[in-house]
Amino acid sequence: MSSAKKPSARKAAEPPPQVVTTTKQQPQQARAQDTFELILETAGHLLDEVGLERLSTNLVCRRAGLSPPALYRYFPNKYAILRELGDRLMALQDQAVLDWIGEGGMNTRTIEDAIESNIRLQERVNDITRQFPGNIFVLRALRAIPLLREVRLASSDMVAERIADGMIQNGHKASRERLIASARLTTELAYSAMEMVLEEPDRDTRQILTDVSRMIALHYAGLNG
Repeated sequence: MSSAKKPSARKAAEPPPQVVTTTKQQPQQARAQDTFELILETAGHLLDEVGLERLSTNLVCRRAGLSPPALYRYFPNKYAILRELGDRLMALQDQAVLDWIGEGGMNTRTIEDAIESNIRLQERVNDITRQFPGNIFVLRALRAIPLLREVRLASSDMVAERIADGMIQNGHKASRERLIASARLTTELAYSAMEMVLEEPDRDTRQILTDVSRMIALHYAGLNG
């Protein structure tokens, strides 16, 4: 009997370091754009059905009714598809945060005001993520696959800087460097709450969002003391 260990699901999902994860080309014509979008939409729905490890370009082609050359014209492998999905999901989430900042989401006078404002932000980001095909699996790919982590990290860095700048404009006393570090930390906390809500829909979503928003508001209030 062989003593070889079966590779873990996480290891099975990881590409070799030299794998290209960028799109080969962007579609220029309407028909090509339709094919490009069909590939992404199909992959997202398949993620919901079969998960990250079982997703393959062959499976996407069969479900979408495309030949492999039609897919490989744009995406060299499934990791390039995941990266494009990740870029899009991060862009939607980032815009929700930027809109919240622009709407005065950080212009609060009390801890309770800050908590309620943060809850509204979390609900908005969660709704966007929930409606995105393959949502939780795309988030897992950005966290678990080394070649894709830069997508999530670039998003977190940008959002952290904008949050820090917004707080400074609102008179927060902590340094920009400290606020950026805190924004990265609280963003990870919000992501953990989001994953809990998406993975365990039977839980009390409002309570989870209230608890995490209270933690975030109290953290920043403590920095300002």
